[in-house]
Amino acid sequence: MLERLSNREQIRLDNSLARRSDSDSHSNLPSSSTTFLSRFSDSKRSIESRIDLSRIDHPTDPSQVRSLLDNISASISDLEKLVAESSYLLPSYEVRSSLKTISDLKQALETLNSELIPRKKFTFKNKAAKKDPTAEPNETTPENPESVSTKHGNLSFPVRDSPGFRNRKGDILVKNFKGSDIGEFTVSDLDSCEVRLTGSVRALFIHRLSNCKVYAGPVTGSVLIDEADGCVFVMASHQIRIHNAKGCDFYLRVRSRPIIEDTSGVRFAPYCLNYEGVEEDLKGASLDEETGNWANVDDFRWLRAVQSPNWSVLPENERFEVVNISTLGGGTDGN
Repeated sequence: MLERLSNREQIRLDNSLARRSDSDSHSNLPSSSTTFLSRFSDSKRSIESRIDLSRIDHPTDPSQVRSLLDNISASISDLEKLVAESSYLLPSYEVRSSLKTISDLKQALETLNSELIPRKKFTFKNKAAKKDPTAEPNETTPENPESVSTKHGNLSFPVRDSPGFRNRKGDILVKNFKGSDIGEFTVSDLDSCEVRLTGSVRALFIHRLSNCKVYAGPVTGSVLIDEADGCVFVMASHQIRIHNAKGCDFYLRVRSRPIIEDTSGVRFAPYCLNYEGVEEDLKGASLDEETGNWANVDDFRWLRAVQSPNWSVLPENERFEVVNISTLGGGTDGN
């Protein structure tokens, strides 16, 4: 019964969002804050309804319970992605309010899990098989999206069901998106790697990187970074959100203010990447003009009026001048 009710509610939401999408110039993203708030509200109500229904009537089979919780978690992750990709449309207080709502939904899901599976904490773990470190570093596509389990025990950004580089150490990984139909790309679980991404992609998801360098061409939507330690990122995007990073340097060109959360010891500087065709790619992504937002960072864990101690501007004498990845040797293309 619960599954039928949940499916009915999800179908109702899908139909509602489809109607709104048709009136939004056939775009996947909201065209205004009003459109965003309407879609956000519909999704929020649907998730809350599914959580409430699960308390009233739920399956007894543990695998079905897990599937139920996984589906709700995926909906919350999609809602969080919608906020990230739409934040440049919204005033800061709306972004904060939306993220607070998502945090409340995650907490409600954690509570539901403790009620349905009281002896085991609800968390997703990366079950990717270990690979031979000498094997060819081809891109991988997981069978199912997984949610990141951070050291704080909170549900965070999703590890998307998309092509990407995963579970590598000490490799140079190269991907050219030109002429590709890849919309989303994931980089996760890398140690001491160098990642070079040329061309344009719609969304970039980065998870659990240590001592890595990531050079990326323009991202037309959003970049989500979760768990990075001692890394260097050079990237251009419409929106960038950074969670649980420490000791990292970010060279950015971004349309909206970068967002950091649960982050410390990070420094910011302007975008400095060069490769053949980069200017054309930037123009095609509407990122050809420098906005200066790389230095206007919002720390969502620092609410005081004074400067956050968690980030700073990278001194000019310590910055890269230009990184030209066209002239760098080595690396394996995932094509």
